Amino acid sequence: MREPKVILFYQFTPLADPEAIHQWQRVLCESLGLRGRIIISPHGINGTVGGAMADVKKYIRATKRYLPFKNIDVKWSDGRGNDFPRLSIKVRPELVAFGVPDEIIVTSEGILNGGLHLAPQEVDQLVADRGSDVIFFDGRNAFEAAIGRFRGAVVPDVKTTHDFITEIESGKYDDLKERPVVTYCTGGIRCEILTVLMKNRGFQEVYQIEGGIVKYGEARGDDGLWEGSLFVFDERMTVAFSNHPTSISNCEICGTATTTYVNCADLACRALLLMCEVCVSAGRNNACSTAHAGRR
Repeated sequence: MREPKVILFYQFTPLADPEAIHQWQRVLCESLGLRGRIIISPHGINGTVGGAMADVKKYIRATKRYLPFKNIDVKWSDGRGNDFPRLSIKVRPELVAFGVPDEIIVTSEGILNGGLHLAPQEVDQLVADRGSDVIFFDGRNAFEAAIGRFRGAVVPDVKTTHDFITEIESGKYDDLKERPVVTYCTGGIRCEILTVLMKNRGFQEVYQIEGGIVKYGEARGDDGLWEGSLFVFDERMTVAFSNHPTSISNCEICGTATTTYVNCADLACRALLLMCEVCVSAGRNNACSTAHAGRR
C-alpha cells in the first residue's frame, strides 16, 4: 500500500471562507505527507497531489466528509514517489486563471451554463454520427498540445489561459460557432470554464469530455481519437495511455520523434524544449534558441 499515486480533482461549489478551507487542507496534507498543488477560490477547489496510496485514500475520505466536497471528481494516476517537489496550497480569485471570475456562476450543483458533458463512448459516437462536422477544440496551452491532442483538433495560439479570451474574441473561430465543438483539457476543469466563455460569445453547440483527456485515455487508450502523450504538471512531465502511443512531436535539435520536455539550459529562460534522449545525453541543450523565445 506504499505504492505512490497521484490524483487530480476538482469541485465547483460556493465556498464562503476559502481561507479556512486553505488552512484545513494544509494541515490535512501535511499530516499525510502529501505533496502537490491545490487552488482554492470562492468557486471551489482544484488540485493535484501525490503520495503513498494509503495516504492518498485517507486524504480523499477526509476531504469528502466535508459536505460541499462529497461528490468531488477524483482521477487516479500512477506516480513515481517524487512527482512533486513540495506542497503548495493557495487561495485565488479563480480556480483556473482565465481572468474573468465575474462570468462564472457557481451553485451547490456546480458551474452554470457550461457545455454538455460527454462520456468517452459518447464522444466517439458523436464523431461517428456527425463525422468531420465535429470540431475538437484544445483547452490547454500550446506546448501541452504539441505532444498530444485529438485527431484534427483546433489548437488555439495561447501561451496561458489568460490568452483564451482574446483568442476566442479574435474572430478566427467564428465559422465554428454553429458547429458541434468538443472542448478538452487534462482533467476537465479548464473546459468547465472555457465552455461557459465560449457559449457567452456565441458558440451554439458546445461539449466537454467528462473527466477530460485522462478519462478518455483510460477508456480508449491509444485506440481511439486521441493521438500522442499527455503533458502533466509534475516531475513526470508526460504520460502515455498504452505501450503503443503515437508520436506527434519531434526533437527541436535534431528532429527525431520524442515526447521528452527539458528546461532550457539558459537559466534566464523559462521555456520547455522538446529533446530526444540522444541530444539530452550529448548535452546539446547549451544555448537559448530564438526558436522558442516566444515561449518565455
